[in-house]
Amino acid sequence: MTTLFLSWAIIIIAVFSIAFFGARKSRLKAAGQSQVEEINRVLPDLKEEFSTELTPSGSLPEYQFPREELPHSYGIDRLVLLARDPYWLYAYWEVTATKMAEFSSTHGAWETSWPVLRVYDVTGITFNGQNANQYIDIGINDQADNWHINTGEPDRTFCVDLGRQFPDGRFITLLRSNTVTTPRASLSDREDEEWMWIEGIYRSIRHQYGISSPLFAEEIAERARTIPLGVSSPGHWPEY
Repeated sequence: MTTLFLSWAIIIIAVFSIAFFGARKSRLKAAGQSQVEEINRVLPDLKEEFSTELTPSGSLPEYQFPREELPHSYGIDRLVLLARDPYWLYAYWEVTATKMAEFSSTHGAWETSWPVLRVYDVTGITFNGQNANQYIDIGINDQADNWHINTGEPDRTFCVDLGRQFPDGRFITLLRSNTVTTPRASLSDREDEEWMWIEGIYRSIRHQYGISSPLFAEEIAERARTIPLGVSSPGHWPEY
């Protein structure tokens, strides 16, 4: 009898527990659903508000990168000469107002003379301004500050004076350039059969020190200094 009573009591308690927790779960689910609906109702307003705050009232101005141009002049009297190829030179220069004023005070009015490039062939000599092998004069205009010069002479050394020439033939030097030598226009006539290439260096010294020796790397680096770069054949090659 007692056992039967306990069994019914357990069954009744279980039923009430299931009913109680089921009802509570339903209430929690309903509450959660209500909160989700409330959030969904408010969320569009929040999205719109945030979007309005983040969007600028007007379009952003386009960023302009600063543009710095090279100056046309540097306020330095100079004449620079470059070898463009075996037949052509290129010269550029700047004559300051101070240099012009000095010229006018010493030699006469600037306007009574005209600009000339005097190109000297100074191959094989130490040039002192008077001992050139030969020279040519090229008339230019007062607005020019650079000039391409056709010498037609490969493998020769040149120097250029920028000056003013007067009607009586006087030539007054304003600026003198550096000296340059034009490249050869043909293959070199020299042959050198004593060059040792990378493979030859490797074979000749690996037996002396061993590949793992630090002296091996040092010897490779030292001998590599004697190898001409850009040469693909031990025969003839252009001389630069």
